[in-house]
Amino acid sequence: MPILNELFVYPIKSCAGISLRRATLLDTGLEYDRHWMVTDPAGAMFTQRSHPRMALIKTAFDGDDLVIDAPGMPPLRTPLHADALADAQPLRATVWRHTVDALDTGEHAAQWFSEVMGTPARLVRFAPSARRDVSDEWTAPHSVQTHFADGFPLLVVSQASLDDLNARLSAKGAPGIAANRFRPNLVIGGLDAYEEDFVGDMQIRVPGRDVQLRLVKLCTRCPMPSIDQETGAHDPSWPHEPLDTMSAYRGSDQFDGALTFGKNAIIVEGEGVALEVGQDVEAEIDF
Repeated sequence: MPILNELFVYPIKSCAGISLRRATLLDTGLEYDRHWMVTDPAGAMFTQRSHPRMALIKTAFDGDDLVIDAPGMPPLRTPLHADALADAQPLRATVWRHTVDALDTGEHAAQWFSEVMGTPARLVRFAPSARRDVSDEWTAPHSVQTHFADGFPLLVVSQASLDDLNARLSAKGAPGIAANRFRPNLVIGGLDAYEEDFVGDMQIRVPGRDVQLRLVKLCTRCPMPSIDQETGAHDPSWPHEPLDTMSAYRGSDQFDGALTFGKNAIIVEGEGVALEVGQDVEAEIDF
């Protein structure tokens, strides 16, 4: 039977993620996932697409704080809970086509991130009163929200798919890659390679209350998977991997030849439930 192999949250959009054994599921995704974002002073997002060294900005949970580290910098702390920022300066933050209310985490954080980024920057937190709706083209009849994620509450990846890709990389002499290149929230073991492409409903067996996810859209990939998350740079010997390898077999006719890996998901049932590594999963093929 398939199982939940790994859980990841990415508190700050495009910064390093955190591998967890247990995470609470909200209607917007995993708790604290993409609740923060680095922006320019006008509120426009920064991502690894233009600032690959954001991969080196690491986060950790410590009590009521999110602790943020970067090479050569002292640790930075910001409150986990939005109500601790009740007096924060509000601003409008833009993620792709959406502009939403956000809370500025302050001048100290702005100075810290400006130094790390090498350009004026601010750290903002999604405002509790804000709402960012996911396109109902993919989610109807469900009404779905997310925070600063690219477009959906969750990204699901299959371990077998990653293993297959790594076997293809190895066959050409290229180094294997970790799951974090694709920034998944859930890594599922026990599926066949790329079986997730065809999965509709997915149930995660939790004692007392099961979780139901709906896998709604193949995840089209930007160049970010070619950034080594340990170095914040492209491998000089294989700068376009794994995308070069994927181009031979992961182009999607549905998305005009775009490369896909993993599948975006929404939460149908299970808000407030704690997911844990090792839980059983049932996946239903969507015919």
